[in-house]
Amino acid sequence: MDIKLEMKKLGQRAKDASAELASASANQKQKALENAANCIWDKRKDILSENNNDLIFAKDKDLSDAMIDRLLLDETRIQAMVDGLQSIAAQNDPIGEVISKWDRPSGLNIQRVRTPLGVIGVIYESRPNVTADAGALCIKAGNAVILRCGSESFHSSGAIHKCLVEGLVSVGLPSSSIQLVPSRDRAIVGEMLTMTDYIDVIVPRGGKSLVGRVQAEARVPVFAHLEGICHIYIDKDADLNKTRAVIMNAKTRRTGICGSAECLLIDRDFFNKNGAVFIDDLMQAGVEVRGDKVLQSINGVVPANDDDWGKEYLDMIISAKIVDDVDDAINHLRIFSSKHTDCIMTENSLTASKFFQKVDSAIVMLNASTQFADGGEFGMGAEIGIATGKMHARGPVGVEQLTSFKYLVTGNGSVRS
Repeated sequence: MDIKLEMKKLGQRAKDASAELASASANQKQKALENAANCIWDKRKDILSENNNDLIFAKDKDLSDAMIDRLLLDETRIQAMVDGLQSIAAQNDPIGEVISKWDRPSGLNIQRVRTPLGVIGVIYESRPNVTADAGALCIKAGNAVILRCGSESFHSSGAIHKCLVEGLVSVGLPSSSIQLVPSRDRAIVGEMLTMTDYIDVIVPRGGKSLVGRVQAEARVPVFAHLEGICHIYIDKDADLNKTRAVIMNAKTRRTGICGSAECLLIDRDFFNKNGAVFIDDLMQAGVEVRGDKVLQSINGVVPANDDDWGKEYLDMIISAKIVDDVDDAINHLRIFSSKHTDCIMTENSLTASKFFQKVDSAIVMLNASTQFADGGEFGMGAEIGIATGKMHARGPVGVEQLTSFKYLVTGNGSVRS
């Protein structure tokens, strides 16, 4: 395979398709996604069979349990994929939306109108559901997309991609609107990062090494987060029962996702008054707790070292530390947060307000599990990723974040003096 030539062909087809998608009707796009969702459900046995092939491949590669959990599909997860597609399909079409408008003394009427970005490149690992989520979000926003799945999800992603294409073709949209790179060759990633003539933005979803490489090498703009190092600060005015429930869910619901809690910051006054029964809860659930010197007094807590602060485990491990107050917690976050998602547990509205104002993360939460850091839970149907940068998109990247805008200026023979 001549990678440069083949990727150029994919890029040109995507660019041509994006020109058609930009003027596709809202009804066409909605129907394409609804039909794709129906196809995925109708062909779920085929998708599960291909997923089994991927699981065999993953186990042969000796992937971690967390990675295999990300890869695994079952009927429940396929139903969630279908629900996500249907939710995206039902959203208002953003293209052509007038974001704002105003008149000028010169007689000009100016409108800022939402438009597609063009062609999106998505590079991802493990999760085959990203194929459906990314494809649907891009189509809804009028963009063509080139998908490069991880080698471990190659078969599952291929089966899902066929259903997306079937949905497109059923309403007369070009099949090249969603293209899946037909190779596991790792050199394709490097090629995509340089395709400035064809790709308008790259979205990486995967581990630290993949995202770090994309951010370091890309000549195309990138929406990305490097790591999901999510913290929960337990304030002196936290409710103990709420805190126990939130921490258990945030750590153990699914340890392998970027919204999994990785570090607890415990207010000293809270600890002195209430102890840390939630640490016992975690250890009883099989979580290894790596604590500072104070928390090592709890039987079963493993001593933390310097590398445990600011570490994304994606496993049944969490670090924990005593802090003096909310300001001490915020200072810790300034050093160690990846600016993905950070949470405060408190019943004090003033303390919560300070935390909201001073913590500079894409998602800041109050009394809620960090596992809610997800586009679907935000009402976006799904997400193409979580962006932690500050340009254009931040937080869950949904349909609206995959658009740009242009200015429509109307005059009446207007001339400038």
